[in-house]
Amino acid sequence: MDVQRRDSSVLVSASGELAEDAGTLLQQALDHVTADERDLMIDLHGVVSMDTDGLLHLLDLHRRAECLGLRVLAVGWQPQPQQLMADVAGIRGPGSATGERYAVAGFRRLLQERAQRARDREAFGAGEWATSR
Repeated sequence: MDVQRRDSSVLVSASGELAEDAGTLLQQALDHVTADERDLMIDLHGVVSMDTDGLLHLLDLHRRAECLGLRVLAVGWQPQPQQLMADVAGIRGPGSATGERYAVAGFRRLLQERAQRARDREAFGAGEWATSR
């Protein structure tokens, strides 16, 4: 994860796998945002894979950035993360244009709800719910 600031923009470049451990790094990307910054660009060219946790972290970063008044643009969607979003959203078939749909707030809400349900089902199946009570 690399964070750069230029003029009124913040650029977050991610690479490798976007998974559960990416949450802290993504949260830190917005730690020093000032009133002068207007845009957040998330460069996903280097993200070869993403799991449900990574998707939830990315959606949370987007939500937090919008709450700070930043315009958000995610670019460079690779095939596996796009397919994961399509699977989570219930869109059938390869090559879906989920990267373009990501910009739509309603699509992001749908993804977040369904990804959270999927993660909860996985945790329940693994017995994590029983041990956390």
